[in-house]
Amino acid sequence: MSSKGAKAGASAKAKKPTKSGTEDKREDVLQAVIIADSFQTRFRPFTLEKPRCLLPLANTPLLEYTLEFLAMNGVQEVFIYASSFQEQIESYIRQSRWTPISRSCPFSTVDFIRVADARSVGDFLRDLDKRGLIEGDFVLVHGDLVSNISLDGALSAHRARKEANRDSIMTMVLREGGEDEHRSKVNGISPVFAVDPLAKRCLHYEEMNPLQSDHYIELDTDLLKQPELEIRSDLIDAQIDICTPDVLALWSESFDYELPRANYLHGVLKDYELNGKMIHTEIVSEGYAARATNFQMYEAISRDVLDGWTHPYVPDSNLVKRHTYQLRENNVYREDEVTINDGCDISNAVIGQDTVVGFESIIENSIIGRNCKIGKGVRITNSIIWEDVAIDDNAVVEHSIVAEFTTIGKNSCLSAGCLIGSGVAVGEGINVPSSSIISVISAQGTSVAPNTELLGPQGKGTQFIDPDMEDMEDDDPQRLQLSLGYSLEGYELYASSVSTLASDDEEDLSDDEVRDTARSGRTTSFASDDSSTAGASNFVTEAVAGLLEVLRGERGDFDSEKLEFTSLRLANDASDNAVRRAVATALVRRAVELINAESGGMETSKAAKCVLTERSGAKEFVSEVGVGGDSVAEQVDFTLAVQRACVSISRVIEVQKAGALCSALFQQMYSEDILEEEGILKWWEDARAKEGGEAMEQVREKCKALVDWLEDAEEEDSDEESDED
Repeated sequence: MSSKGAKAGASAKAKKPTKSGTEDKREDVLQAVIIADSFQTRFRPFTLEKPRCLLPLANTPLLEYTLEFLAMNGVQEVFIYASSFQEQIESYIRQSRWTPISRSCPFSTVDFIRVADARSVGDFLRDLDKRGLIEGDFVLVHGDLVSNISLDGALSAHRARKEANRDSIMTMVLREGGEDEHRSKVNGISPVFAVDPLAKRCLHYEEMNPLQSDHYIELDTDLLKQPELEIRSDLIDAQIDICTPDVLALWSESFDYELPRANYLHGVLKDYELNGKMIHTEIVSEGYAARATNFQMYEAISRDVLDGWTHPYVPDSNLVKRHTYQLRENNVYREDEVTINDGCDISNAVIGQDTVVGFESIIENSIIGRNCKIGKGVRITNSIIWEDVAIDDNAVVEHSIVAEFTTIGKNSCLSAGCLIGSGVAVGEGINVPSSSIISVISAQGTSVAPNTELLGPQGKGTQFIDPDMEDMEDDDPQRLQLSLGYSLEGYELYASSVSTLASDDEEDLSDDEVRDTARSGRTTSFASDDSSTAGASNFVTEAVAGLLEVLRGERGDFDSEKLEFTSLRLANDASDNAVRRAVATALVRRAVELINAESGGMETSKAAKCVLTERSGAKEFVSEVGVGGDSVAEQVDFTLAVQRACVSISRVIEVQKAGALCSALFQQMYSEDILEEEGILKWWEDARAKEGGEAMEQVREKCKALVDWLEDAEEEDSDEESDED
């Protein structure tokens, strides 16, 4: 149900016109939609009683930054969507300068829309489509956005593309993050965009994380025919989208879409042949844009505000009515009526009104809210303290977030990573362990009994238990975003680089190629041949495609293919490893085709035999070109390439079946004298066969029966020789 309470006298401006001339004018009205509901539990326990968009960031509610961003970019009408905490959001707006009845409000309309049964962003946008409120271009953002980027250029480019082609329906505004780590990049999730830099069109989107076994993306081979193609993993995506009403129509057509990027963007790009809709990018190098999507991002943006990266949205801009911040020495932003006693050491901080800091206390790289009482000898470092918090004498707070109405007793310590909910009391002399999450209410919203063993006799609250986290798998990447500190300690990480990208016809790069790609952070056109990495990529892509055609019997013979391989290798300056990788990949993919054939699909052992014997000359080609020699080292390298190829196709068939195929191929190549007993046994012992994650180990383990059989055979031969002697 739509609430009109905040529109007041300005509501008439939002009525649909009846004359065509007025309709043209209405299309020039820039509208915006704010998604004020996160549908996430990452900020618990802080969001059990208030929405994320009203959490204070540098003592200013997050929603203020979002509204300022829209105002600076000429938005005239704003629609705010929420399914929970709607009353709090409406009440806040009515008491702020953003209510249209206020003379200082830059918006003609602020409309609140509630969807009680919404479970995702997709539900909101499908509801918006039904309402018919959007009449032209609109800006879609989230209520946790902090940005100072000007949209003038992006809006002009979007409108020009729309005039030229009505199927250009959306422009994503992305910020270059650079090759180095940028603290406003989201930890744990790496968005990867495939972009046509000439048309500024997004062609493919995927998300990667350091816990996944495959650190590359799959591209449709048609994309590789683009004159230029950039694969960008260096972009900061704050989900600022300029949209036409057609965007909403596509949401309505696909009821399984829930998330703007992982579902909607990925799906629309994948189904381009079906819907014909184009999504573009505007990649900017100036300005700031980030979303407080987790505790790490919340802290990072807070520090960016403190350091001035978000200018003009810094504390002494006083975005909220009655804020009185001024910048003092040592980069300290202080409001009026702040008391700092003698002997204090304060630097790089924000301190709110009516806060008192006791004698000889230390505050570094921290944000302190209004009406806080800091005792003497207190040390607060790298922390965020909300309003109405009392921290008694000689207490220590290290790299933690402390919510309002909390008390920390004398000589107590909050170790790094603590999240302390509203109303918690920590007794005297208590050492709260690092990364503790303490709350006075449960995940279900009920009061909890105090844990006096943890917090002392006068303590209030207990360890917060999030049922969603308990149900989460240990290797779920969402776990990486649930704590204040980002750490990969304790997770099994895979050997390949997170920034390594590959097409559907490209397998794992060599170690040197991985390092080269990881250093670049950005891969330019696949058509480029100005680096060894690009050459290897081109060679593998083309070589696999050609060899597959010969294996299928679609063209030529293996003598001709050997010449093709040699020519292609010289043209791309491909290494021996790239050649082995191409041959192994083609063999494995042909075997999978035989296994997965719609009619008469083969068993793995039969498919392995067929791929090597079905066509005359196949086993000789594999031996001479793939293995490339008679040495044990060359056999080990080729065997390793086959293992990696089987790991890569475990995305198509289950990993156990991929391991069975690997074992069957080894056995068949041993029978055909392509591989020798010693080559397979040395591969089994090679450390590289055990590296690269769980899938590598699972595929290797399926070959153990073959290895045991070969070892037994070797022992029998040795015994026979001893008997003869």
